[in-house]
Amino acid sequence: MHLFRHHAVKDHAAAAALVPVIDYGPYFAGAPGALERLAAAVRQACGSVGFFYALNHGVQQTIIDGGFAASRRFHALPLEEKLKLRLNENNIGYLPMNASVQAASTVHKATKPNQNESFFISHDRGANHPDVVAGIPLRGRNKWPEETARGIAEMRADMMTYFDALYALGQRMLPPFAVALGMPEDHFAPYFANEAHANCRFLHYPPQADTGENTFGTAPHTDNSFMTALARTDVPGLAIRLPSGEWFPPPVIPRTFLINLGNMMRRWSNNRFLSTPHGVINDSGADRYSIAYFHSPNPEVVIDCLPSCVSADTPAQYEAAVYRDLILAFFRANYFHQQGHKSEAAAMAEAE
Repeated sequence: MHLFRHHAVKDHAAAAALVPVIDYGPYFAGAPGALERLAAAVRQACGSVGFFYALNHGVQQTIIDGGFAASRRFHALPLEEKLKLRLNENNIGYLPMNASVQAASTVHKATKPNQNESFFISHDRGANHPDVVAGIPLRGRNKWPEETARGIAEMRADMMTYFDALYALGQRMLPPFAVALGMPEDHFAPYFANEAHANCRFLHYPPQADTGENTFGTAPHTDNSFMTALARTDVPGLAIRLPSGEWFPPPVIPRTFLINLGNMMRRWSNNRFLSTPHGVINDSGADRYSIAYFHSPNPEVVIDCLPSCVSADTPAQYEAAVYRDLILAFFRANYFHQQGHKSEAAAMAEAE
C-alpha cells in the first residue's frame, strides 16, 4: 500500500478543520484592527499545522487562469524545445521528468526521481541588469522558448503577469507574519527589499504509470522557502502530513491559495512555526497541473532566530546563516543539474 494511503487520515472533517481558511480581505482593505485579528489567525495556523487557505487574496481569477493556460502551452511544446531551456545554476528554466529527487528531505528516503516536469521563472531581468552583468548567483535571467513559435509571446506575458501578481501578494503578506511572531509589522520588509528571491514553478504531473510504494509525483518533503503559495486545478494528488503523522489530501477551495511555510520561516521562528511535509502522487489517470510560487528573502540577507522567539527557556536552535548559502545547498541536493560532473545515476545512488 502506498505511503499516503497506508497512513491516511480517517476523519476528514476533523483534518479539514486543522487547515483553516483565513480571510485577508479586511486587512487588505485597511479595516481597523484587521492586522491584529489576521495575525492571530495566522499564528494559530502556522503553529499548529503550517498550512492555511488564503481567501480574498486580491489576485484576479483571470490572472490565475492565464497562468494555468500558459503552463499547459509550455508543457505541450516538443521535448527538444523544452530541453533547450534546461534548469541552470540560478534555478531558472526547464526541469524534465526524472531529473530531481528529494535528497535533502528529512521526511522520506527518496530512492526514485520525481515524476513531474517543471518550468521555473523569476524576476524578468534584462541583459544589462547590474546583478546579471556581475554574475551574482540566484540573480540571473529567465529562459524562454524561441518566440518564433505561435503563442510564445502570450505565454511569456501570462507567466510574468502571474509571477508579478504573486510577488506583490507575498510582499503584502509579510506584516501579518511579523506581528504573528511578536515583531513590528515592518520587521521583514528590509529582508525582502531589492527583488527578494522568488521563483514560480509551473508543474505538470502526467498520469503515473508506476504508483508503487516509493514512486511519487513529488516525494514527501518540506519547502525551503519562507512561504509558498500554491494554485491547483481540480485533479487531486496533493497530501500533507498532519501533526498526528497522518496524511491528508487538502481539498481545492475556490478563490483561495493554499499557503504553507518553508524551512526559512521555521528557522526564523526558532521552530515556533511549522514547515510541514507534503508530497504528490498522481494516480488520477489525468494530467495534473499546479503552480507553486516560492517567496523568500534577498539572497544576501542573514537569517537568525527572531529575538521574540528566543528566551532562556527556548534558546536558538539555529546558527545565523546567509540565505544564499542555505538555498544553494538545497538545490545541489535536489536537482541533478546542480551535481556538477555527476551523472544522474550516480546522483541517485547517493540518494539511496
